[in-house]
Amino acid sequence: MFDDIARLRTTRTRSISPENPDGSTGGGARATEGTGAHAARELGRGWKVSPSVVIGGHSTHDLAVIDEPGRITHIWLTTHRDHWRSLVLRAYWDGDHEPAIEVPVGDFFASGWGRFAQVSSAMVAVNPHGGFNSYWPMPFGSSAHLTLENLSPDDATVYYQVTYDTGPGVAGAEDGFGHLHAQFRRSNPLVEGETHPILRGVAGRGHYAGTYLAWGVNSTCWWGEGEVKFYLDGDDEFPSIAGTGTEDYFGGAWNFDVPDAGYTEFSTPYLGLPQVIRPDGGYESQQRFGMYRWHVPDPITFTRDITVDVQALGWRPRGRYRQLTDDISSVGWFYLDRTSTTRPELPSANALEP
Repeated sequence: MFDDIARLRTTRTRSISPENPDGSTGGGARATEGTGAHAARELGRGWKVSPSVVIGGHSTHDLAVIDEPGRITHIWLTTHRDHWRSLVLRAYWDGDHEPAIEVPVGDFFASGWGRFAQVSSAMVAVNPHGGFNSYWPMPFGSSAHLTLENLSPDDATVYYQVTYDTGPGVAGAEDGFGHLHAQFRRSNPLVEGETHPILRGVAGRGHYAGTYLAWGVNSTCWWGEGEVKFYLDGDDEFPSIAGTGTEDYFGGAWNFDVPDAGYTEFSTPYLGLPQVIRPDGGYESQQRFGMYRWHVPDPITFTRDITVDVQALGWRPRGRYRQLTDDISSVGWFYLDRTSTTRPELPSANALEP
């Protein structure tokens, strides 16, 4: 990685934002109208006239439309936390009418509960107070189309910047790079005796790249005895990869419970528990957690298909496992040799509410 930053490139860097909505050469800071026009009225054109957009209720905004081969290298975005579950990010690659990415914007940035928590990881960074950053590489062979749909009846003000490389030398999908996919699912509550699906029956060749879970606990005692399991290339009843516990999969141990400190947040380049929402003795009665693991140094490869799920297990008296009925939301990231695949139906706006 560090050697790569020193390599001189033949690509051209472009960036799409409300100040340059098509990323064109010399196209930035030309606006004469926008959300900053009143503040810039004494300064004029070029002085932060259009720093954001207002997405009307029940409408969709084109975040980025790119009509040439390229590779998205960074996305920065912020909006009020009230919109983190009601704005849906979608990405369409190479003219496909079906999205490869379809995820509420907060969950895509490891912030599923609508509350800020610092995330200091290699692929996603969330900084005060709701500065969302994605460093997932997103190559495409001919075009990219990113949208934000507002499921709420209320307007949402959004600031954003989508940076990408294009031109000769860009490493795109035609060079052996997969397309980035991300799928969201929620079990609220999880049916007793069932596992929460993270991916179901994704077909093609690729590799699994990351997991985010927003886990709301509906019972007392420890909730994370369940295993994360990967069914690869025709696995049916039993998986090829089975972990040893939920906290183990996310790089922790012994319930994330530090003696005399209790649940302890952490955020590292590739795995973390950045969010612990504790009961307050009033209306916030349930414990809630946010955790991520990025399989960047250790991608899980498959040649035909992949299914991923997580068990929800706690404890009964006398040392017996208890199947839980918790509120679990997930995002699974993966790279695939095709632009779309099987994906779940997105829950309704009411069903998405944290």
